[in-house]
Amino acid sequence: MTLTVARTDDFDTCLALRWTVFVEEQSVPEELERDEHDATALHLLATLDGRPVGTARLLLKGDTGKIGRVCVLRESRGQGIGAALIRAAVEEIKVLGLRRAKLGSQVHAIPFYEKLGFAAEGPVYDDAGIPHRDMILAL
Repeated sequence: MTLTVARTDDFDTCLALRWTVFVEEQSVPEELERDEHDATALHLLATLDGRPVGTARLLLKGDTGKIGRVCVLRESRGQGIGAALIRAAVEEIKVLGLRRAKLGSQVHAIPFYEKLGFAAEGPVYDDAGIPHRDMILAL
């Protein structure tokens, strides 16, 4: 098993992964899944033995890199792919010289991000009908 996570210009593949996880599996309305930030985001693609299995995007604002649209195909979960995506995103943020990483975690996933060093901050809020909470990692 060879897992690779890298920057990509293959936005169509990232969108296909996001569609499968967010729209089909989690019932996020399709008009909320894509937004104006996709055009300027840095996109990461995770491949397992050459097959696309996960993605994430990075938005840069001030001294913060915001990690978002993190997803892994259902059949590929539990193999460390999500953690590898987050670690790769954090490394990209460090390379860019930013001071912190931020993300909006689905509430059920907070323990996953805490294991990667993130701390929950602020109240729970609704994002596309799913409870979320912001999480921060100082770099």
